[in-house]
Amino acid sequence: MGKEDLVANNPLQALGLEKEDGNNGRRVGLVMARAGLGKTAILVQIAMDSLLRDNNVLHVAIGEGVDKTRTWYDDILTLMNEERKVDNFRQVVDEVMKKRMIMTFKENSFSPATLEERMEDLSQQGIFKADCLVIDGFDFTGADSASALGELKAFMEKNDLKMIWFSAVSHRDDDRVSANGVPAPCHELDEVFDTVLLISPEENDLRLKTLKCTEACSVDAGKSLVLDPATMLIKKV
Repeated sequence: MGKEDLVANNPLQALGLEKEDGNNGRRVGLVMARAGLGKTAILVQIAMDSLLRDNNVLHVAIGEGVDKTRTWYDDILTLMNEERKVDNFRQVVDEVMKKRMIMTFKENSFSPATLEERMEDLSQQGIFKADCLVIDGFDFTGADSASALGELKAFMEKNDLKMIWFSAVSHRDDDRVSANGVPAPCHELDEVFDTVLLISPEENDLRLKTLKCTEACSVDAGKSLVLDPATMLIKKV
């Protein structure tokens, strides 16, 4: 068992994200929330879901260090293992993590061209070739954000990536939204994304809302799942 148990223990499967979709079987996704509400935790769970399905995942952390990002994975995996203990847990984790690479950038040094150059170097040297990208900390407020997203989508198609997931910070005092309810600063970039998730505090709950999703999702747009605020895992009901 082992790895199969970790797959079963991943509550993110409630979203049905294991089915690639979007443009030609690829998915461009977005997780939004106000600052400090758990975007990275959700991105890591999405990355874990992909890793456990034998994909190579490159986690791009903008403005964060390798150690802090690695700790997110360790913490999420430990929490996933608490409900039903996995045989040889550490051995299974070490095997899964061989498929993950963390790449960091300073906030003012990230660009699609730099990312592509570094990824191509890794691939050509036989070190790592990504199937999926997770980009945490992308600046959606920049004047060139739309152009940068276009470059990343073109890179995705060129390199046959299965998915790219982003995180974005929404703000309480900015009420601009798209027709699908996607908040600023991503309200004018709605069409770029196949899937948009929003972490939203409501009364005593913390919810993961599906603002937009193609037909491959298990949760329809407009529906929400309850998050455990202590762990940021989806509560199983």
